[in-house]
Amino acid sequence: MGQPLLHGDERWIGREREVTERRMAAATTPERHGEGLPRRLCCRELQLQEFPDKYVIRSLDPDAPDHAFSVDRSDGHLQTLSGDIGSETPFKVATIYGVVGVIRLLAGTYVLVITDRQEVGTYLGYSIYHVKSMKFLSCNEALRHSTSQEKKDEAYFMSLLRTVESTPGLYYSYERDITLNLQRACTLDEVRVHKPLWKQGDPRFVWNRNMLEELIEIKLDAFIIPLIQGSFQTIQFTLKKSPVRITLISRRCNRRLGTRMWRRGANLEGDTANFIETEQLVEFEGLKSSFLQIRGSIPLLWEQIVDLSYKPRLSIISHEETPKVVERHFHDLIQRYGETMAVDLTDKHGDEGELSRAFAAEMEKLPHVRYVSFDFHHICGKGNFDNLQLLYDQIKEDVEKQGYFLVNAEGRILSEQNGIIRVNCIDCLDRTNVTQSYMARKSLNSQLQYMGAFSSSECISMYDDIYDMFKILWVQHGDEISLEYAGTLALKGDLVRYGRQTLAGLIKDGMSALSRYYLNNFQDGIRQDAMDLISGRYSVRRNGPSPFQLNAFESLSYLPVASVLIVGGLTLTTLTLNQARHNAQHFVSSVVWAGLTAGVMALVKANGKQFCSRPRLCGLL
Repeated sequence: MGQPLLHGDERWIGREREVTERRMAAATTPERHGEGLPRRLCCRELQLQEFPDKYVIRSLDPDAPDHAFSVDRSDGHLQTLSGDIGSETPFKVATIYGVVGVIRLLAGTYVLVITDRQEVGTYLGYSIYHVKSMKFLSCNEALRHSTSQEKKDEAYFMSLLRTVESTPGLYYSYERDITLNLQRACTLDEVRVHKPLWKQGDPRFVWNRNMLEELIEIKLDAFIIPLIQGSFQTIQFTLKKSPVRITLISRRCNRRLGTRMWRRGANLEGDTANFIETEQLVEFEGLKSSFLQIRGSIPLLWEQIVDLSYKPRLSIISHEETPKVVERHFHDLIQRYGETMAVDLTDKHGDEGELSRAFAAEMEKLPHVRYVSFDFHHICGKGNFDNLQLLYDQIKEDVEKQGYFLVNAEGRILSEQNGIIRVNCIDCLDRTNVTQSYMARKSLNSQLQYMGAFSSSECISMYDDIYDMFKILWVQHGDEISLEYAGTLALKGDLVRYGRQTLAGLIKDGMSALSRYYLNNFQDGIRQDAMDLISGRYSVRRNGPSPFQLNAFESLSYLPVASVLIVGGLTLTTLTLNQARHNAQHFVSSVVWAGLTAGVMALVKANGKQFCSRPRLCGLL
């Protein structure tokens, strides 16, 4: 990224004249950035026709009525169509809103389509849609000729596809690529912006990238919709009699996609778990301003294997490649975003402290990256959100130097963001979201001051209604990111919303923590397999060994076995103790049942990892 074109006091020279001229021109000057772009790059509405031997997907768009392709129901062969398909009448017709992609398993092909959507706002004038529901179309007639083991494996793969159908936080546009932040989009060359959406995008943030290959191969560009997984939130209000729109959009990276416990740290290429680019976009009187932040797991090789304990032990994996992994990670960030500052919010004691010290030791080897350690729980432990000012005071000079991106109504770039803050805690969810919202508020004040919406002495916290909207924006953003990674709402939402912890917030956080415990131990293994399958991290191979061969413990049902053994033993112990009051002979039975229960609990604890749901398709790195 280039250097800012605006510096210090220069931003204020002639600002009042510029603001006045801009307000006079805003109503009559069309938006020129992106002028000449095709207004519709993907088919918005499709008709799904089902025949005995094939599916036909046909565009219902008036300006693209002949776009259609078929999928053979026996082998999944895709073929483009033109004109009429013959005199056949489909036995079922439905409306769908997009084709997400195609995946081939052992004995069949499955086409994922969008069956319901919701328009959630606009991004730079283009409609953005949230995927409400999806469905796989099965083309697996060959399954009848498969072996018994292949049928079992295919059944498990199909159960993973059902998990994929309910993937949360998917967003897309038919007309604009939303995988690119504003600064990158504004610097695209003229040739690229006229290409299909899937060719414009940042492949790191295309959630369905792996499933698009067959559609790309037969050049179904009008049907190819890049989806992002993340969050999209927007609010609008009025300042100085002009509308202000703030959009918060997060893009989740697909390189190390996974669930909270089963994707920790980095892989050998330097890609980290839960890596997310968050863009805060401000629009006012033709000006557009973008502020970027990123989050991602600590880029070391480490794991945290669930074992039925509430907080499994962290384990740092000793590997000769560790220094290179850290170097690769930050080299990639610097190439993409410019000067990078790492803000580490982890505790300084216990397992977190050990991991934090290992991170700090590796960062000392990278003098060109500033590393800032901030013990969030210790400094903000009593729920005082304002204590984050202590962190901001440490990094204020660097944050202001990095700046933000700004472009005017004519498409002229006024300033560029030439660096980025990378924030992490352990999950990169709760503490990270609180901290990023604080940094975003500081940047927002600066953006609105330059745009003329605020005077140099004003800030958003002086406007209660607007400030509440802004805080809720970040709370909802944090909840959505947390649902995708951990399966529950975010913790510490009160710190963002109220600046302190409330009783209701404590109860909500407690329920979310219990839900995380349940999901981590008994559901996330399946969810992780589904992500590995759909992202292409696991490749289905015919005639290979089954990935689902189970040992004695693994063949048991996870939660039911553990809970029935323990609850049953406790119940029998309680019953016999009650009877022992009237008959001393039952006391011996109580002792026996108590001993058996204790033995079962010890067995479960010793084999906690075996009783937990864990992924079977891929390793951890």
